[in-house]
Amino acid sequence: MVIDSHDDKQTAESTETATEVATPASGAATDAAGHTAAADEAGETPVGDITPDKLEEMVVDALRTVYDPEIPVNIYDLGLIYDLKVSEERHVAVKMTLTTPHCPVAGSMPGMIEQAVRHVHAVSDCEIELVWDPPWNPDMMTEAARLQLNII
Repeated sequence: MVIDSHDDKQTAESTETATEVATPASGAATDAAGHTAAADEAGETPVGDITPDKLEEMVVDALRTVYDPEIPVNIYDLGLIYDLKVSEERHVAVKMTLTTPHCPVAGSMPGMIEQAVRHVHAVSDCEIELVWDPPWNPDMMTEAARLQLNII
């Protein structure tokens, strides 16, 4: 079904191009090839055409939108993401840490990261694991993060 909006009225038209068979984490119905109407309209790559390597790149881009509120650098470049795995089924597993166990956002940061990952249209499921070993240190930051913080 396609929703068409004209002059603040919405009308529904049935489409003859696909049969709905699945609902990804985004809630959008997909056809047998993993295509969603929203993805097609947004110019996004159809889910069925996204490899795990490409999905990993998309997830990294999403992680780079999440910032530690006390440090003006994204959590990926800070080195807070220890491991990222994407399965053939588009399940994403993230192993992460925080700068300190006493971080004021320790209770909310994993949820913020999960939300960012689930926002990637091709992700079917995600799991966030918060770990403290090895402890985070500034050597884990990317060169770009060090330059941004004037730590050279």
